[in-house]
Amino acid sequence: MPEKMRVVLCGYDPMLVRGYVKAKNEEALWFYLPKELYEDYKLKPGDKVKGVVEKIYAGKTGEVVAEPNEEFVWETSRFTGMAVVVDHDFIAKYKLTAWHFLELTVNAIIQDGEEKEVYPGETKQRKFWPDERLKLHYTLDYVE
Repeated sequence: MPEKMRVVLCGYDPMLVRGYVKAKNEEALWFYLPKELYEDYKLKPGDKVKGVVEKIYAGKTGEVVAEPNEEFVWETSRFTGMAVVVDHDFIAKYKLTAWHFLELTVNAIIQDGEEKEVYPGETKQRKFWPDERLKLHYTLDYVE
């Protein structure tokens, strides 16, 4: 079964993100998995995480700005298996910045071409950004 989470996106200034999205050659935005998931599945750089993005929250207002319910398969960072890199097309489609939050479910880990179900038979929820902290004091907008 899955691991449900709400995470804050991490990344660069929106001008850099714009360049990385257009060039499709750098890690522009990412989020961190719960430490336990990372350790339980011994995630390495380049492993893939499969799941569904259910909601996107804007840090400016703390409100849901999209409910994509889109499946994804994203790689972990080339630097660490704990960080999952958000796909460039997904960033552009939803105009994401490091001041957005994603609510998502991780269903599987793909390592060495083998898909492993996450926590078979149970659902975990260990990393969930609190509602009262969804509105940030400082934000920057997406740059087209």
